[in-house]
Amino acid sequence: MTSQDSPDRGLFFKTLRTLERLNVPYMIVGAFAATLYGLNRSTFDIDIVVDLGEDHLTSLALAFPLPRYYADPEQMRDSLQHGMLFNIIDTTSGEKADLVPLGRTGRDRIAFGRRRRRSIDLPGQPSLAIWCASPEDVIVGKLAAWSEGRSRKHPDDIHQMLLFLSKVGPEADEPALDMAYVETSARAIGNEALSLWRALVKFAEGAQR
Repeated sequence: MTSQDSPDRGLFFKTLRTLERLNVPYMIVGAFAATLYGLNRSTFDIDIVVDLGEDHLTSLALAFPLPRYYADPEQMRDSLQHGMLFNIIDTTSGEKADLVPLGRTGRDRIAFGRRRRRSIDLPGQPSLAIWCASPEDVIVGKLAAWSEGRSRKHPDDIHQMLLFLSKVGPEADEPALDMAYVETSARAIGNEALSLWRALVKFAEGAQR
């Protein structure tokens, strides 16, 4: 169970609770998912991949009514058709939740099938069980993001995750990190991503000695 201090994430957690109540399949990805596997930095990079059906659109929009919220079912429908991100906006606080329609093929679909159930503690509220990407797929996503933009934060995040998972994985009833899966996925991204992954593994192993 992971504790989350959430002073500016009210809309995010409301969105997750709504997806749970409406039985919308989803998973958390990106930096926030990484915090559930050892990343120790604040992030507003919160993305939710959703597998929305036509029957979900009206119910989801009704859960966020005007004038406080903006959740346009037509925008959602258009986003689903074009595979584009859409938003739910709290007009009072200015918070925004980004939802990304699940693609029908490729790495995202594989990751969705591997998602895991996690529980997070919220200050003054009941714990919240959520679906998030597996640690392997969070790492693969960060390798892919690094290959596109070369941001240093992605290797740093992966390094923190490797150190954390090596210490607490088996003790927390989590399966060991599937290194072969990440290796194969990194190779599919490209030679530079594969080289980075191998260097990060070597660096983390050295830090543990």
